[in-house]
Amino acid sequence: MLNDTALTQIFYNIALFATIFFVIKLALFSIFGGDTEVSADFNTEFETETAFDFISVQSLLAFLMGFGWMGYAGLNQFGLSQIISILSAVGVGFVFMFLSAYLMFLVKKLEKNVKKDKNSALNKSGKAYTNFEPKGQGQVEIEINGQLTVTDAINTTEEQIPAFSVVEVVKVEENILYIRKRG
Repeated sequence: MLNDTALTQIFYNIALFATIFFVIKLALFSIFGGDTEVSADFNTEFETETAFDFISVQSLLAFLMGFGWMGYAGLNQFGLSQIISILSAVGVGFVFMFLSAYLMFLVKKLEKNVKKDKNSALNKSGKAYTNFEPKGQGQVEIEINGQLTVTDAINTTEEQIPAFSVVEVVKVEENILYIRKRG
């Protein structure tokens, strides 16, 4: 085995490296919000996955941070043997890893899952967001599920509807609102 000084230096370097990168990653999370893992999602639905990601960069950094600091403290502060220091460092590392993963799981659960049921806009009034030609398509601003939304709509009448006119939803079909000028 290594002598205590060399093992202490290894624990210290691991702890310092992991702590610096953990803090940087946490700062990026705070500044940019959300998960700073490298990923791509091309799904346009509003559903979010709240899976418990035990193995991630954040949890691995937490493991290394707990491992390094406990190993360092075990040898320097508590006077533990090398074997006991390594075992306790691994144990504390796993506790840090679990806590970090669990906290990220809780944060992801806070993400809002919004499903807009456009049928709730039926017979409600809104505003034309764009000009509508007769039987033409445009956008309306209307409340859907209690949230003001701009969405696609089709004019069902033979008259032009100017932007900012009050309109009424007369039909919802295939997630498209069919409107007429309220008069």
